[in-house]
Amino acid sequence: MTKLSVNINKVATLRNARGENNPDVEKFAIDCERFGADGITVHPRPDERHIRRNDVFKLRPLVKTEFNIEGYPTPEFMDLVLKVKPEQVTLVPDAPGQLTSNSGWDVEAHMDFLTEIVEKLRDAGIRTSIFTDTNPHNIQMAAKAGADRVELYTKPYADGYEADREAAVTPFAEASRAAHACGIGVNAGHDLSLQNLKYFREQVPYLNEVSIGHALISDALYLGLEATIKAYKECLK
Repeated sequence: MTKLSVNINKVATLRNARGENNPDVEKFAIDCERFGADGITVHPRPDERHIRRNDVFKLRPLVKTEFNIEGYPTPEFMDLVLKVKPEQVTLVPDAPGQLTSNSGWDVEAHMDFLTEIVEKLRDAGIRTSIFTDTNPHNIQMAAKAGADRVELYTKPYADGYEADREAAVTPFAEASRAAHACGIGVNAGHDLSLQNLKYFREQVPYLNEVSIGHALISDALYLGLEATIKAYKECLK
């Protein structure tokens, strides 16, 4: 069964709006696991507009499933993850002020940089995933850089789902097969939802994990957290 990692950035955004501790990010992470999540994802950005560095340190001993930290590998980010030692680090090509991750790496163009980062993470016993598009060459280069997995950027699938879901998912199925042929795992994330996740899971082979935040947190406002996580897990069976 494909694992569900819940991205809790939006919970921190809501907390930060009032400057207090409501909602409690740590309790939320614990409850996500209690209700069936297979992992917790955070993306600490330099401006700390949602998840803060201090949150990451506090969450580390609380997360009992898998802790996934996303981010651009600045020296500050690398210092953080090498201290925290999550199960997985997902490398994204975000600029410092970027609103959200909206593209994958051109891996070949950044090969030396990414290879060095992956090596440091591997030496620390941390699984690495490189955020990428569905271009098979990019995936092959990620494997060459030493990554354990790629995370496929799924917004193009979400955008095309209503018009022609088969056409929208085909590049992702092919990309997943390409990753499997290279001997690396496959994660996916961005705009996956209760509307499009089940079909994606059915059509994309070798899918290890999906990371979902915005849609899941939004659904939880209506359905409640426990029911929402169960609904997402049902899509992944």
